Amino acid sequence: MPRSIWTGSVSFGLVNVPVRLFSATQDHKVDFHQFEKGTSNRVRNQRVNEKTGDEVDYKDIVKGAEVSDGDYVMLTREELESVEPGKSRTIDISDFVEAAEIDPIYYNKSYYLAPADDSAKKAYALLVKAMEKSERIGVATFVMRGKQHLAAIRPSGRVLVLETMHFADEVRNPADLDNVPQQVKVAPKDLNMAVSLVESLTTKWDPKNYKDTYTERVKKLVNAKKNDREIVREETREETSAEVVNLLEALQASVDQAKGHKAGNAHRAGKLRTRKADSDKGKDDAKKTAKPAKSAPKKKSGGSSKSTKKSTSSSRKKAS
Repeated sequence: MPRSIWTGSVSFGLVNVPVRLFSATQDHKVDFHQFEKGTSNRVRNQRVNEKTGDEVDYKDIVKGAEVSDGDYVMLTREELESVEPGKSRTIDISDFVEAAEIDPIYYNKSYYLAPADDSAKKAYALLVKAMEKSERIGVATFVMRGKQHLAAIRPSGRVLVLETMHFADEVRNPADLDNVPQQVKVAPKDLNMAVSLVESLTTKWDPKNYKDTYTERVKKLVNAKKNDREIVREETREETSAEVVNLLEALQASVDQAKGHKAGNAHRAGKLRTRKADSDKGKDDAKKTAKPAKSAPKKKSGGSSKSTKKSTSSSRKKAS
């Protein structure tokens, strides 16, 4: 069972529903540590005074806010704590809105809300059903980890989902972007072909069709090196601006290609091939050092390669 990261209550009107908050997502990326090249020695980060080079204890560190170029206002932890929003345990729903009114750009991170205990189940279920029937989501504020959050609460099946949101002043204005088309005429033929391409690539949404292929390949790389194998790098061809073709021709070719469209991205990643580490390199070195009339150096090179592997294996055992 997942561990709750916050406990409190959802408040709407005079009704309070005791709840627990759980992370709705988890990161599956590969965690790396840093080592000095050629060794098994970990590299550690330290807090160092940039002028003296001396390490600074955490208790002696204060935070500084830059108010002008090179000028800072120093603040202690106690001063920052004095203006914190307080340790409120209430998710206060102040408004209900239609979900379509909220631009997805405001959403940040997803959480699940669950009843805190059996006594909260009835009020919890009532809130879920009321929001489903009215087709509205709740907009609320709450405090977690010393920070105030804006949130949207919506029903998803029998569960309430809380989405933390960005405040309005945290979202950048797209009008500040350069080269955004304002009034560009599009030929009807191009538009129809583009719509046809969209329809050809349209499928039913299934999250299982989409995978983090990069993380999967990193895991395969780690496993390959663990077993003294290496990745066979495929040759890639970079596209250049000179290869840009007529827009209508490109759309037509895309529509033709989309006839056998398969949903998702997993099939596009390609298979990752491996080979025994240094096997080809040893052969290449042997060819470079061998004399054309004699084959003995090749054997010697092969023996040297085996000796190197044995030495490497021995070194690994010592290191471990």
